[in-house]
Amino acid sequence: MAKKELRGGYTTGACMAAGVKAALLYWRGEYAGSLVLTALDGTQLHIPVRDIKEDDGAVTVEIIKESGDDPDITNGTSVLTTTRRLEKGSGIVFKAGMGIGTVTKPGLSVPPGNPSINPGPRKLVQSVVDELHDEGNIEVTVSIPAGVELAKKTLNPILGIEGGLSVIGTTGVLRPMSEEGFKNSLLPQIDVALAAGYKTQIFVPGKIGENIAVACGLPKEAVVQTSNFIGFMLEAAAERKVERVLLLGHIGKLAKVAGGTFYTHNRIGDGRLETMAAYAAAEGLPADGVRRILGATTTEDAMPVLEEHHLTRVYDIISRRASERSERYVFGAMKVGTVLATLRGEILGMDEAAREIGSDFHWNIK
Repeated sequence: MAKKELRGGYTTGACMAAGVKAALLYWRGEYAGSLVLTALDGTQLHIPVRDIKEDDGAVTVEIIKESGDDPDITNGTSVLTTTRRLEKGSGIVFKAGMGIGTVTKPGLSVPPGNPSINPGPRKLVQSVVDELHDEGNIEVTVSIPAGVELAKKTLNPILGIEGGLSVIGTTGVLRPMSEEGFKNSLLPQIDVALAAGYKTQIFVPGKIGENIAVACGLPKEAVVQTSNFIGFMLEAAAERKVERVLLLGHIGKLAKVAGGTFYTHNRIGDGRLETMAAYAAAEGLPADGVRRILGATTTEDAMPVLEEHHLTRVYDIISRRASERSERYVFGAMKVGTVLATLRGEILGMDEAAREIGSDFHWNIK
């Protein structure tokens, strides 16, 4: 069977640039029901125009975001671009409308205080101005009315982008997100934390770890979500000269790290029960207990076995092993501590490195 070719689309940045192009053409007496936008990589994007309105000298163009087969949360949403002429010499001024965030922290590609419109979309608007030989003294205000709510489902709150979404895209072309693309989307968290002065950072695979970190009094600004890409994020942190990392999350994820698995998706690496069983056996768990752990469905199902045999110290051992494996993974470039927790946020165990890091942050765990 032939492999299905995934459909591409266009970014929010391309929607904004298309809106500007439609406005500039409108001022020339051309009403564009659709237009061709040349992306920064040379791709020709055919973009329908939903609506064009003029009010008080400004032209507002509505474009519907099309993500193709990419699971983009903005797919099908309205992107409104309002273009207004400015005095000669003003250049292109970008403003955030409804649903577009404002950068509040250093470390991103846009300085604090500016609308979260990335360099790629800005260049794309400039290329439109150049293509049409326009003077380019314009104010561009982009809005995504649904952006305030949609932004809550992104990393923007963590990155310090307040009030809505970012206008993103490198070239304007939206290709179905690859694993590499998703991994790279996580990296700005490290940079933002570093810019805030945190050379010690807290890595969490997901919301469980993040919630625990905040509840324990750890600084939210130092928390970095890794998803399943723990090894990738550790390497990135080492390259950026992060000095220490505290791994904090559910035992089901971090037991895999103790077993040497640094991409923790369950379809790629799933030795969490084997890791628990091995370390419990090394501490004296009888064969029947080992079999019960190996036969469990989840790590939470296996936890009563350790409690029955008074072997909860195994959690500290697994924590220490996860830290040792992590430090080995980055060739000793930084110190790593590990904290294991349950789904309910209860702390199961940690190693000495974790206690040291937590103490330096004055957390409320004894």
